[in-house]
Amino acid sequence: MDETTLLDSGSMTFTRNLRQQVPIKLIVRQSTAVLCPLVATRVFAGFPSPAEDWTEGRLDLNEYLISHPNATYYVRVAGDSMSDEICEGDLLVVDRACEARDGDIVVARVATEFTVKRLRKSNGQVRLEAANPAFSSLILDEASDVEIWGKVLWSIRRH
Repeated sequence: MDETTLLDSGSMTFTRNLRQQVPIKLIVRQSTAVLCPLVATRVFAGFPSPAEDWTEGRLDLNEYLISHPNATYYVRVAGDSMSDEICEGDLLVVDRACEARDGDIVVARVATEFTVKRLRKSNGQVRLEAANPAFSSLILDEASDVEIWGKVLWSIRRH
């Protein structure tokens, strides 16, 4: 199972294995919007287009990426179980207020560990599915110690 570091108010712990628990602390800072220019033209991924000297306005990424600020958290990915879609080191924007549906990527607590997987619901069966075929799906039933901790809305990757 891949590992992700989950930020919480300090009441949760992150477990790399059953022998090592690391407390997680969230440092809350007063947020100030950073408004960057939003260029009104599209950027072509082929031949260069003529430059245009105007912007559409300013864009606050917090406003753009977050619908429910009190229910949203960020988490950095470790591991490669989702490597076809989400890579190690990606920063995920996770919203706990959004309902997770079939096909959504979610952060889930499985027993004492956290994981990021695609939620699948079909024929009365619910499972957490890895994108990397080297990892098997986790089939959930009433006895499973699993809790969905939110729907992944965005993945931010440095290029």
